[in-house]
Amino acid sequence: MSDVESLIAELEALQDEALEAVERAQDEEAVEAVRIAFLGRKDGRISGVLRGLGGLEPTDRPRVGQEANRIKQALEKRIEEVDAALAAAREAGDAPDLTLPGRTPRVGGAHPVSRAMDEIWSIFRTLGFTRARGPEVETEWHNFEALNTPLDHPAADEQDTLYLEGGGLLRSHTSPVQIRTMLSHEPPIRILAPGWVHRRDTYDATHTPSFLQIEGLVVDEGVTFVDFKATLAEFARRYWGEGTKIRLRPSFFPFTEPSAEVDVKRVVDGPDGPVETDWLEIMGAGMVDPNVLEAAEIDPDRYSGFAFGMGPARIAMLKYGVSDLRTFFESDIRFLSQFGGVR
Repeated sequence: MSDVESLIAELEALQDEALEAVERAQDEEAVEAVRIAFLGRKDGRISGVLRGLGGLEPTDRPRVGQEANRIKQALEKRIEEVDAALAAAREAGDAPDLTLPGRTPRVGGAHPVSRAMDEIWSIFRTLGFTRARGPEVETEWHNFEALNTPLDHPAADEQDTLYLEGGGLLRSHTSPVQIRTMLSHEPPIRILAPGWVHRRDTYDATHTPSFLQIEGLVVDEGVTFVDFKATLAEFARRYWGEGTKIRLRPSFFPFTEPSAEVDVKRVVDGPDGPVETDWLEIMGAGMVDPNVLEAAEIDPDRYSGFAFGMGPARIAMLKYGVSDLRTFFESDIRFLSQFGGVR
């Protein structure tokens, strides 16, 4: 180690020692003693190190001097802070009791909706899905027309969709990610697309203007309704446990045909043993409409697929027995601490 490096290392060691000493100081006199011992002009330990500058080459002295000034400034600042804190405590008649145990910091945990998102993703990842994302500001074509939804459809009306000045809109579902993925990737496609969506909804117990949605898409040769139902049944079994059943009710979505609402019936612990719950709706789904495949430049005579969309907040409501969706957005620590990891 050169003489320069040796002096810098000695200065840094003195800085650590001085900071440790000032943190241990219990009154202003002790702080002043630390200041004199380390920063005193005549007998201060840092000044003693700097006396060794005379033995260095003139070109090396500025480097050591700069480091010494930096350390002096850092020590002076910390000494002033500690001295001011002790003086304030003394004047208030409430000097710090250094024998008290430290306060335990608040430990955070995963939000129940984030936890639901992670659990859903972990299941579909083991089923061969990859994650895809898309922009929240979308075009009318990606959000509606490419998804077989004409612009005169009620969903495209300004009463339901948030349009932006200068063009574009806030996406009303994560389905545009389907189109972007199919345009940029050749089948086979198996994606899960989580993200925020925005609608002109009232803020009440079951609706919010902005919420998370998870979109799933599978496109490949020979994909059938059997694959569609089996995938969702396996998801439900893994998420809610053995014995979970699913039910498909005929429905309509412009971008799937046939379309279905998916319900689940779970097995829960009852007073006299396991019991089945009522049917609960969890998502909308269906086979991808051929018009959507054509819009994404995929041959519908060769490929087929299925898609589904669900709200993780609603899934979390069902799983944790929460009756009001707004509870998830109020940041009430009393509510969040019930889910573990927060105290």
